[in-house]
Amino acid sequence: MASSSSESSDELATAVGRYVLGDLSLGRAAEAAGLSRWEFEEVLEDAGFTSLYGPRTDDQLQREIDVALDLDE
Repeated sequence: MASSSSESSDELATAVGRYVLGDLSLGRAAEAAGLSRWEFEEVLEDAGFTSLYGPRTDDQLQREIDVALDLDE
């Protein structure tokens, strides 16, 4: 049987990986790791990652552009 510490480490590693790959937002990754957004950001910084803000894919960028154009009307 795995210890809860090991399970927590696995959840954290998975959440960091999915966040870095763009599968999860910062908030969703923090939730998956069982941490607050700020705690998760601190973990990322300690691991040498910076928080990734803004669109990460062409589709995300296009959605942001569409929203901005709709605001202009």
